[in-house]
Amino acid sequence: MNLRERQEKLEQSYLSPYAALSSKSKGRQRYEEKCSVRTDFQRDRDRILHSKAFRRLKHKTQVFISPEGDHYRTRLTHTLEVSQIARTISRALNLNEDLTEAIALGHDLGHTPFGHTGEQVLDELLEQGFRHEEQSLRVVDVLEQGKGLNLTWEVRDGIKNHTTRGNPATLEGQVVKISDWIAYINHDIDDAQRAGILKPEDVPEELVKVLGREHGQRIDTMIKDIVATSFGKPYIKMSDEIYDATRKLREFLFENVYVGSAAKTQENKAKIMLKLLFEYYTNYPEAMPPEFIKISKEENVERAVVDYIAGMTDVFAIKKFKDIFMPASWPLET
Repeated sequence: MNLRERQEKLEQSYLSPYAALSSKSKGRQRYEEKCSVRTDFQRDRDRILHSKAFRRLKHKTQVFISPEGDHYRTRLTHTLEVSQIARTISRALNLNEDLTEAIALGHDLGHTPFGHTGEQVLDELLEQGFRHEEQSLRVVDVLEQGKGLNLTWEVRDGIKNHTTRGNPATLEGQVVKISDWIAYINHDIDDAQRAGILKPEDVPEELVKVLGREHGQRIDTMIKDIVATSFGKPYIKMSDEIYDATRKLREFLFENVYVGSAAKTQENKAKIMLKLLFEYYTNYPEAMPPEFIKISKEENVERAVVDYIAGMTDVFAIKKFKDIFMPASWPLET
């Protein structure tokens, strides 16, 4: 019995009957010999962690576009917070922590530069529409390494279905879905307070009484409630009281941070920039890297351009915009 087989046997003996077992995975899109050390879900986690798309998350917007301060969240730190929350819940419920971690680390790989602003722009420009969760799946299936990462069905399902409109097939996927909610609601309040957009006393007192006033208190309340409500059950959910308070806290963020606040003052500039980049690369697809030129020939130009732009970081998109549309001093420095 090798190390992987031993781990698989341990999973069968101690995980919840509702957990997804790595030995029972529905498999990969393409056959591969199994690793002698890692389970399939551990292998998927490692592939995501070492991918270029994962590294690019460090320079992608969470809420604040190209933030100057060192302590504002980016898409990468958001992903790590989701992973930490999801792993805590999974471990407490005796679910498969490796599967949970793989889904959490991969859930936002397809997110655009400039956050949901970029997502809205590409959704308008691509005929079949654009959703970041579908793009995350496209990253791991097609774009990364030019052939995809060949992940297991369970990880791919969790990535595709992590948003509000999704319905993950595994409890581990459901854990990531609710952990994503917990993470961004709480860290976006923290960042908004850091930026002076919100004051601690702005959070409605009725919600503070239920969830707690501090960032850590609210997360602790939500996690413990999920564990208590879901333990030994074939579902992942909050109690009605905590869910209602969390939903109202999310609505509070939309009203005070996500729509019309000072955090959004640069959105129109980002929209114009991405639209101009889309127009330029659509007219000059040969200006893209070779792997995207290949997609433009195998599928269509618009699809290739959206893939290219969606993969850009905030910093890289701004640089490309300057290179293409901003005049340079003369003579050019060498």
